[in-house]
Order: sequence, then structure tokens, then C-alpha cells
Amino acid sequence: MDPACALASVSGADLQVPLVQGGTSAYANFDHAASAPALTQVTDRISQLLPYYASVHRGAGYASRISTECYEASRGTVARFLDAADDQAVVFTRNTTDSLNLLAGCVPGETVVLDIEHHANFLPWTARGRRVVEAADTVEETIRRVVAELCSKPAALLAITGASNVTGEVLPLERLADIAHLCGARILVDAAQLAPHRRISLRESGIDYLACSGHKLYAPFGAGVLVGRRDWLDAGEPHLAGGGAVREVGVARVEWASSPQRHEGGSPNVLGAAAIAAACEALAAFDPAELIAHERFLADRLRGGLTAIPGVSLVNIWSDSADSVGIVAFTVADHAPGKVAAYLSAEHAIGVRDGRFCAHPLLARLGLDSALRASVGLGTTSADVDRLIGAVATFVESGTSWEYTVTDGLWSPTPETRPLTADAPVGAAACLIG
Repeated sequence: MDPACALASVSGADLQVPLVQGGTSAYANFDHAASAPALTQVTDRISQLLPYYASVHRGAGYASRISTECYEASRGTVARFLDAADDQAVVFTRNTTDSLNLLAGCVPGETVVLDIEHHANFLPWTARGRRVVEAADTVEETIRRVVAELCSKPAALLAITGASNVTGEVLPLERLADIAHLCGARILVDAAQLAPHRRISLRESGIDYLACSGHKLYAPFGAGVLVGRRDWLDAGEPHLAGGGAVREVGVARVEWASSPQRHEGGSPNVLGAAAIAAACEALAAFDPAELIAHERFLADRLRGGLTAIPGVSLVNIWSDSADSVGIVAFTVADHAPGKVAAYLSAEHAIGVRDGRFCAHPLLARLGLDSALRASVGLGTTSADVDRLIGAVATFVESGTSWEYTVTDGLWSPTPETRPLTADAPVGAAACLIG
């Protein structure tokens, strides 16, 4: 397939949105790193399952039997997609943050993390001790610092990002897994940004635990995944105490179930699990090389176009990064990222992210109060990329055609002329702000 074209069909690909100056335009989504649109295979699967949606595991009715079979089959699909080992359980959670907090309650010792991590992989590890390694200017020096920290005193876990949610830069995970194991630790990979872009084999890489979110994996139905070795999961306190997580309950004692049920108390998110499984099946059908070629074509085009604009600078963590996924962070000199993002949305129907991306320590170390982030996905085309480059160039050369002000910390066009409810017809003067 021509890498200039969309690689897959996604929900909202034909979305038309209003412009602040009047009229409409096709929406260009460059915010996949926050939440990716649903693949059509995912929405089709949910539509098929909805009539059978019912309670799972204990329902005798036919719909319950179908829902239970779908839920448990989804677990197997995820395990195959990630090439999980036989001793690794698949636990369905709410999202990556939920997965990491779950695991944090099971780790029997201290955890080593880098200062580049998303807050989801930075904050949960404090209960049993978190040791932070400051990343260096190169990947190689950063790895040397990780080795030094792991060798300085025992740690139970190395918790590390698979791909930076700010810059998309990818760390050598197999090498880090080997290092962790040699130092007597296990490794957890926050794969929220990596899993949508790269095929991962837990068995071959030596990764002990992996967490990811459906909403970044083209399955935005409120579910996440934690896959990992059963011994810690079986020994840890249940993540949610309740029905489904137990074998037997008495007045004075409780016998908890083993993983994964041990950490799935309450009625599970059947539709979310099914959505993740459908996304995994759809992604597995692609040639991995085709996925990477599509992404690199677009990301390289975007980086090249942005760097050619005066005053635009790309943001990177390391000078020797060998690989990155389709995430590009940048700044525009002398302009607040929030204003640029508001302009791109209001005047060009382009969605990007601005802010500190739940990675405050990293942005602070890079000397940035905030930045812009554009992230590509399966539905992104070269025409989308060219629109973004052209819109940024117009901003730098000519400025905005509308006024923008800050209200409650958010940059917005003033006045706001676009309807801001999903049920309002495009162009309607409903629910106006400003």
C-alpha cells in the first residue's frame, strides 16, 4: 500500500467539523497518542456483541454464555497478540494507569524508574519505595545510569516506558530486560505508546510485565490490560475486593481467587475487553514492516516540514535515539503552545495536543513549560501531514485571523462560534461559549 494513504479505516475518518471563521473542514486527527479513534473492525465487533451483552461467568442464560465466552476468548487473543509466556496472566483493567497501580500493589520491593516517565508509570511506585534515575542526553549514558542504580542495591522491578509519550523515542527493551534480570530485578514496560505502533513478543524480549490501554490501541471502550508473571499477582492483595475475585467468603475469612480473577472484582467490562481483542486481531493482520513503513513515511515528512519553518524546533530526549514511533513534539518560538493548538483547531480543523503531557519531570528537565505534540496513526495520510505543516507555516508567517484568550487556563477563540456539543448540527448556533 502507498504509505501516503491511510493504512486502515477508522471511525470518524470522514468527520466534518466547523471552523471558527465559518464553514466546515475535514478533521485532521493528530492526537492518537492521547486517544486513538476506533478501528472499524472494533466498532463492527461491538455492534455484533451488543445484542448479547449480559452478565458473565455466573449467568446461565444464552446471552450470558455468549458474553462469558467472548470475555475469556478476548483474554486469549491479547495473550497471543503479545506472545505472552505460559506463566503470564492477562488481567483486564480500566487503562494503563489502573494496570500499573494494580502491579504496584504486588511488587515485593523497590522499583527503579526514569524521570522521563508518564505520571502513570512514575507515581504508583512510592508505596514500597521508588528510586528515580535521571536520564542523560544519550540513550547509552542513560542505560549506564540504570545499570549503576540497579547494581547499587537490590531492586525488585525496573519500570520503564516502551516509547516516550512526549517524543515517541523507543528504548532497547530486550537489552534492558537482560540488564534487569542480571541485576536480580524484573522489568515492567509501559507499552501504552508502543503497542499501537510495534509488535511486541513478551516471550522473546524477556519482558516480565506489560501494561497498555485500549483507548490508545484503536479500541476506545474503557478497558486496559496488564500482562505478567503470575507469582507476584497471585501473592498481592486483590486490586478490587468484591465479587468475582474470590473462591469462598465467610464471616471471618476470605479465600481469594488466583490471577487474573483475583484482580478483576466486580462486573467486568465485557465490551471493553472485546474491543481490545478486536483491535489486536486487526493489528496482527498487518505486516509489521508495512506498519512501520507507513508510520515512518508520515513522521519523517512531518519532522522535515516542521523543521523547515523558521522558529519551529523539535523536542527530543536523546541525541542518539535509534528509533521512534509516530509522535512528534515541537515548539514555536515566542508563542504559547496552547495558543498554537487552539488556532490549529479553530481555523484549520486540526487536532494536536499541547501542555506537559503528564510528564512534568521530563518537560522540566528539557527546560520547557509546555510543548505541542502531533501523533500519527493508521488513519493518517500525507495530505493530513501537509495540512498541519502548512497551517503552522501560516501561523508563523501571518499570525491568526481570530482573537484568542485564556480562560481558566485554556486558550480559546474569542468569540467562540462553533457548537461544542456532539449532537449539535455542524454550523448550528448552539451551546456557544464566549
